[in-house]
Amino acid sequence: MKNKIWPSFDEAVADIPNGASVAMYFWGFPGCPQNLIRALRDHGARDLTLIVENWIPFPLPEDVFIGPGILLRQVKKLITPYYVSSARAADMGVPTEEAEHERKLEVEPISHGLLMARLRAAAGGLGGFYSPVGIGTMVEKGKEKRVINGKEYILEMPLRPDFGFVRAYKADKYGNLVYAGVGRGCNPIVAMASKVTIAEVDEIVEPGELDPETVVTPAAFVDRIVQIPEGGFGSYKYTMGKIQEILAIEWLRPLFVSTKKEEAQG
Repeated sequence: MKNKIWPSFDEAVADIPNGASVAMYFWGFPGCPQNLIRALRDHGARDLTLIVENWIPFPLPEDVFIGPGILLRQVKKLITPYYVSSARAADMGVPTEEAEHERKLEVEPISHGLLMARLRAAAGGLGGFYSPVGIGTMVEKGKEKRVINGKEYILEMPLRPDFGFVRAYKADKYGNLVYAGVGRGCNPIVAMASKVTIAEVDEIVEPGELDPETVVTPAAFVDRIVQIPEGGFGSYKYTMGKIQEILAIEWLRPLFVSTKKEEAQG
């Protein structure tokens, strides 16, 4: 059996070269591979293409939460459906010092559905597919178009990331993965689509200990596993313990708590 368990996050990302494409899930706290993101930042690979559902410069204290925004200075191209610029984030009251670099960033707009579809196409070995999404918008720029049954479609190509960062709850030593709640997100699709999939997990168990009905990502799609120390940074226990600290930061409260709700309670 191939040993898929790596001793540290730093070692697991050490071979990511300059110019690589990296996909990851980011939709808030659950399911975000925080330790792998930090390790990639520390590794220093540059000119990266980052594939992620949401891009928001969100500089929480690093002992609370780390998102893909810390990689900004290392990213050359961004493929994302939801993009909040550093300038806009500053207008929202989020401090940032990244606006100058961001002006040089190449951003490829894409819908959430197309992002998933293009990753699935790569996972399934497809050569591409035709989609009606984006007709008449910037999405169709430079892409082949075709009329099928009287309707216009755009040719979309698969997205095959060089590396995929996945956040799962449990893994067995083979690499079968189980997710926790909404943390599942698009992690399974990133795992299937990527050439090299690295999983960040809370617990690693022996083969046979996972209920087969709970396994979402089969071991065939996972190349490396790194376990978060019990209660360590990025673990579900650690993150939940930090939520109250976040709510105590005045300028962050509007991002987590509805103002109308607060007014009603006041």
